[in-house]
Amino acid sequence: MSVLYRIALVLVIIGAINWGLIGFFRFDLVAYLFGGQTAVLSRWIYALVGIAGLITLPILVKRFEDEEDIDTYTRIDRNPSYGMEAGEEADFTEVKKTTEVKKVDKKDNM
Repeated sequence: MSVLYRIALVLVIIGAINWGLIGFFRFDLVAYLFGGQTAVLSRWIYALVGIAGLITLPILVKRFEDEEDIDTYTRIDRNPSYGMEAGEEADFTEVKKTTEVKKVDKKDNM
């Protein structure tokens, strides 16, 4: 993000805070600090905030275009491993299934 976009974004945030103050408390911070709404300096601030809003529009569009390129991998090598953490997972595809159960007599074990 270039310096121009960062400055514009800061001005937009300042404008949003000012509008929030106007909406909730009927208090215009810019007019209070710079001599009223009709003062030249206040009008310049309002104009800069408006221009900053127009400058930041491409940031909004760029965000939606870049959404497809978001990496969802959590590993550095970008190859997700679905095995165990301790090592590779065993491959049981060639193991034969046996249904035969061996019976063990208790007498032989004692």
